[in-house]
Amino acid sequence: MSSKKLTIGLFIDTYFPMTDGVIMVVDNYARRLIKYANVIVFAPRLLGKELDDTKFPYKIVRCRSLKVPFIDYSLPMPKMDYGFKKILNTYKLDIVHIHSPFSVGKAGIKYAKSHNVPVIGTMHSQYKQDIMRAVRNKKMTNTLTKKLIDVFNKCDECWAVNSEVARIFYEDYGYKCLPKVMNNATEMLPVKDYSKACKLVNDKYHLSDDKVFTFVGRINALKGVFFILDSLYELKKINPKFKFKMLFIGNGQDMEELKKKIKEYKLDNDVILCGKITDRDLLASIYARSDLFLFPSMYDASSIVQIEAASQKTPGLFLEGSATSATVTNNQNGYIEKKDPTLYAKRILNIFDNQESLKKVSQNAYRDLYKNWDNVVDTIYKNYLNLIKERK
Repeated sequence: MSSKKLTIGLFIDTYFPMTDGVIMVVDNYARRLIKYANVIVFAPRLLGKELDDTKFPYKIVRCRSLKVPFIDYSLPMPKMDYGFKKILNTYKLDIVHIHSPFSVGKAGIKYAKSHNVPVIGTMHSQYKQDIMRAVRNKKMTNTLTKKLIDVFNKCDECWAVNSEVARIFYEDYGYKCLPKVMNNATEMLPVKDYSKACKLVNDKYHLSDDKVFTFVGRINALKGVFFILDSLYELKKINPKFKFKMLFIGNGQDMEELKKKIKEYKLDNDVILCGKITDRDLLASIYARSDLFLFPSMYDASSIVQIEAASQKTPGLFLEGSATSATVTNNQNGYIEKKDPTLYAKRILNIFDNQESLKKVSQNAYRDLYKNWDNVVDTIYKNYLNLIKERK
């Protein structure tokens, strides 16, 4: 192959100033790939929330979008944006990597096919759940899911974020073959001074020696936030003397309902709503101070927050059958429990009954589940090179 620097196109259907797990993945890809290649992120413009893209160390090319009432996201319109299409076709991309199977992702596939370059698609989400929640019709959900799979089937290769997501797309959704697994990672490093980190969090949130549980993510029923409250309510009934603080970190559409349920369960003194935290050092300190990361989501595919928690030696408690538990070995590097609030509550109490075991699981979570983006992106770049070589 030629020694010239590659040009890589990353295509995504929403981007900063919005933030979610997929956006963070693409940003981390781009920031590290620029060591090897020219990187361009193709994404929509978010109406009403313009951002100075020159602050990023890589190039961003935006297409027009249409504001959709009542939701934060805008609808990308690359087909209707002739300026975007003209700019896209001025680039000589060596490889296309789509991170969503919607309009911008489709634009990436169209470019790849017309310019005879390889295209990769990453399966980040369990799209069927999103569709079902939106349309509330099984037949229509299956039809729309098939359309998304048709998009992925046009890719030369697809990657899933863990083995369970790979299985879901192959066996349940009908993708043409078992996708390759490419795990997510985090840029978060272990805190340098554990005692200092704990003191910072204790002072900020007025914590004492209580056990600390943490949830990080959108405050949304799909994420299992109400299941957490149900479980904590059961925990207090089982053992009223067990002292804990539950930190919810994030914002979302179900925040007001969450507040109501906290009052209903009389958990006001046990739950702290921290809001969205963008300070990565503070977030790392919170993970470090936490004794257990509660993530009972049946919706997420592979959440970066569970990798962040592992980076600070904080094990997670997940639900049986969830995609997020696919990388976890029960009682070895994390915990898995049935989807039952009483059983989940009892499991929390059992975990703290055996401190030696908890200490071992915490160490193993760091050893097995913590992955840094630098190492992962090195592997990704080698995969790019192999696909380009095969195409040539």
